[in-house]
Amino acid sequence: MSGGRLTQQERQQIALGLADGLAYAEIARNLDRPTSTITREVMRNGGPTAYRADLAHRATEQRAHRRRQAAPRDAKAPAQADGRDSEAVREYEEAFTTVLMGAGTPRMMARVLACLYITDSGSLTAAELVQHLQVSPASISKAITFLEGQGLVRRERDERRRERYVVDNDVWYQAMVAGARSLGQVIETARQGVGILGSGTPAATRLENIARFLDFVNESTTRAAEQARDILYVKPETPSDATA
Repeated sequence: MSGGRLTQQERQQIALGLADGLAYAEIARNLDRPTSTITREVMRNGGPTAYRADLAHRATEQRAHRRRQAAPRDAKAPAQADGRDSEAVREYEEAFTTVLMGAGTPRMMARVLACLYITDSGSLTAAELVQHLQVSPASISKAITFLEGQGLVRRERDERRRERYVVDNDVWYQAMVAGARSLGQVIETARQGVGILGSGTPAATRLENIARFLDFVNESTTRAAEQARDILYVKPETPSDATA
């Protein structure tokens, strides 16, 4: 597969592929690029319905220009204090954000969530998120409210009484439980419709089938989530007595 940044011609090919209704994987094969590259390119530049090759190319050049201004010329990205390659971490954060967006998470919410995920503490203040993501406090507040409603983050106060936003190790379990509660309301409402529309009518039969299907899936998913949390949960490694 070819490497390096996408060219303007490749972006035009992406735009043509999207217009023809091609899947990301097929566009990637035509360009000899990883599917993740195409997915990230499209999602960070308006999505499949709003992608424009010329605007995407210009935006990429502007981002590269800002990075060159922020870093000394010919200087490699410094390693972080923990020994990680900061440039590799930045690219991974962008890729993770793109995947979350592809799964249906709005862009700003995905950026905040990815930022929290890749911190060892799993916890950041609003000011830290604002500084890292270079966005307004209002944008962070809106994103946190959304994520909290989905059960993906929670708030707590630290020793300095600052509000911190936290992702727990079982965040996806909590999110699935919250999703199960919401789905339970859909099931209950569908079954109410059966009585209102008259048992045996086509509409009532449709709602009954919806309720039965969702009820089965909801119960199975909740049970699987509980089993996975108990069996698959991995605790962070701790130094042994000999190396502590």
